[in-house]
This record gives sequence, C-alpha cells and structure tokens, in this order.
Amino acid sequence: MSHPIHDSRYSWLRLLITLGIAMVANAGMWAVVVVMPAIEVQFNAGRAEVSMPYTLAMIGFALGNMWLGQLVDRLGVTKALIGASVLSAVSYLLATLAPNMLMLSVAHLLMGLGASIGFGPLIADISHWFMRRRGIAVALVASGNYLSGAIWPTLLAGILARDGWQQVYLTLAIVTLIVVIPLSLLLGRKVPDEAHSTAAATAQINTRSVGIPPRTLQYILGLAGIGCCVAMSMPQVHIVSYCVGLGYGPAVGAEMLSLMLLGGVLSRIVSGLVADKLGGIRTLLIGSTLQCIALFLFLPYDGMVSLYVISMLFGLAQGGIVPSYALVVREYMPPKEAGARVGFVLMMTIMGMALGGWMSGWIYDVTGSYQLAFVNGLLWNGLNIAILLVLLHRSRPRGHGALA
Repeated sequence: MSHPIHDSRYSWLRLLITLGIAMVANAGMWAVVVVMPAIEVQFNAGRAEVSMPYTLAMIGFALGNMWLGQLVDRLGVTKALIGASVLSAVSYLLATLAPNMLMLSVAHLLMGLGASIGFGPLIADISHWFMRRRGIAVALVASGNYLSGAIWPTLLAGILARDGWQQVYLTLAIVTLIVVIPLSLLLGRKVPDEAHSTAAATAQINTRSVGIPPRTLQYILGLAGIGCCVAMSMPQVHIVSYCVGLGYGPAVGAEMLSLMLLGGVLSRIVSGLVADKLGGIRTLLIGSTLQCIALFLFLPYDGMVSLYVISMLFGLAQGGIVPSYALVVREYMPPKEAGARVGFVLMMTIMGMALGGWMSGWIYDVTGSYQLAFVNGLLWNGLNIAILLVLLHRSRPRGHGALA
C-alpha cells in the first residue's frame, strides 16, 4: 500500500537533486584529509596534534546527524540545508583565519556539523518519497558520501599545490553556498499528510510484529551500529598502517583503501536493490555476515595480492550496512520522527567507527600486532549479528519487507 507521490517521477527528480547536494555538502569531511600535511607544516605541529581537527570534524559529523535530523523533522529539509550550508561556509572561513591549532580544531568541529546535513538528514528526507524503491533511493543518497570522497580530493589537489590550503577552504565555502542553497530551494515540496499516514500505518504494524517500542528499538539498533562499525573501522582506518608494518609501503595501503571505497559504492547500490526485495533487517544481516567473513580473511592471509583481493571483498561486503540501518528505522518507526531516529542510529555508527579506530590502535600499541585488533573487530561484529538475529526472529514473516 502506497501513496501516488511515492516512487513518482518527482521522487526520482528529487533523488537526483539530493545526490548532487550530498556530493557537495560532504566535501568538508574529505578536505581536511587533503590539507593535513600543509597544516602540519604551517603550524609546526606533531602528527597527533594535527590529527585533532579531523577527530573533531568526525565528532561534529556524528552529532550533526542527530541534531540536524531533528531540525529536518521540525523545519523541513530546505531550511536545514540553508542553515547547514551557511555554517559550513563560516567554518571554512574561520579555519583560514585560525591563529593556532586550538581554533583550527574548533573550526573543524563546526565543519563536521555542517557537513553532516549531507548524510543522515538527506537519507531520512528521501526515504519519505519512496516505498517500493526506498532501498535503492536511500543507497544512492548514502553513496554521495563516498562519491564526494572520490571526487573532491582530486579536484582540490591542484588548488592546494598552487595556492595553499587556505584557498582550498575558501573555494569550498563559495562552492557550498552557490550550489547547496539554490538546489535546496528545489526541495521545498512537502510530503502529503496522507502519504505520512500510509507509511505510519505500515510502520505500526511492523512495530507490533517485533514487539519492541520504537525508542527501545532505536537504542538496540544504535548498539548494533556500534558493533558493526567497530569491526568496519579496523581495515578502513588502519589498512595503510598495516601495509607499512608488513613492508608494502603506504602507497599500496592507499590503493587498498581506494578499492574498499569503490567496493563500498557498488555494495550500497546492490544492497539497496536487495532491500527492496527482502527488507532492511534481512539485508543488514546479510551485509553484516559477509563483513564478518571478509574481516576473518585478514587473519590467515597477509600477502600483497591476497590483501588487494580481501580489501575489495571487504568493501563489497560492508558498503550497504550503514544505509540498511536507515531502512530498518523507516520500516519500524513513525515517519514524522524519521530525521531524529535515523540521525541517532547513524550517529552511533559513526561513533562506532571512531571507537573502533582508536581501539585498534591501542591494541596494536599494547601487543605490537594487528592480529588481536582483527579478532576484536570480529567479536564486535558478532554482537551486531546476534542482535539482528534476535530482531529477525521476533519479526513476523512478511510478504514484502520493503513496503514499510
């Protein structure tokens, strides 16, 4: 059962506009990686100190997914996008004027907040406009983050070499304002109340079937999200360091990371198509199980060719996991709270990435090896799978899981 607005021609047009916005709004998350070496030189900072802007940007990105998601629920996506784009532009400007690493780090906290509008809040918004094809719609918008990471570093490298990192940030400030604000004005159309009522009725049926109140389910999904992303972070955050330790060099590790991201884009699209047939929980369980298998392969195989293959397999396994959490939220929770609920769960997945990245480094420092870090990831992945199996067992069988 669906409303005529769902999966309509306008829905697909809105999807294209949203993807364009996501590819620009997410730029701040990748720009900091590009300019870190230049910042290190200018401020004569140590490696740990120069990493703080990235860390605070990640914290801002995590918190922004929840806070801006709530703002989308209250004010609509257009006003939230305009506010976030102005915040991003101001943060870029403040970064160029920062006199020390402390102020630069604060600017990057704001940068992460602004960039977060391009992930969870946009995913929540587009989910309202699809029913039968919600899985692929959510997956495509989520891919905007990876596509942004593939495009912007290359585009900004020339500006960085020629004019310095400040010009990189000034360019991004201008591009964000002139692209995001006009495109956001095209998203002013509201979801009809009847469409919300249709989605709410189906979500209520699903909620009764699983027998868990929405707020409790939200926290359970948040815990599962931490588990999956602690595991996910081990290869993504440490693959370059792992390759250096094995004697293959940082360039080889960077190529393996690129393979993971490429595999992740493909995985998100395929998972979206699968979710339209099987529903969010089953798709999430499949992706989590495949991630666990791929992560395990890092333990017995550490040859260069093997690691290239496993890195690609890992990307293909894990890319669709995070968007599937958004689908589960939309299938089981009230649509008018989608921004806040999706934002919270995705915030927890990002926190899982941050926690897992730190834990893996700490385990390496203690043991002198990444072997136990991989085992740690497998244990957290097991927690995620166990939670999903319980949710799947409690859910009554449905003929078409994606109609939520």
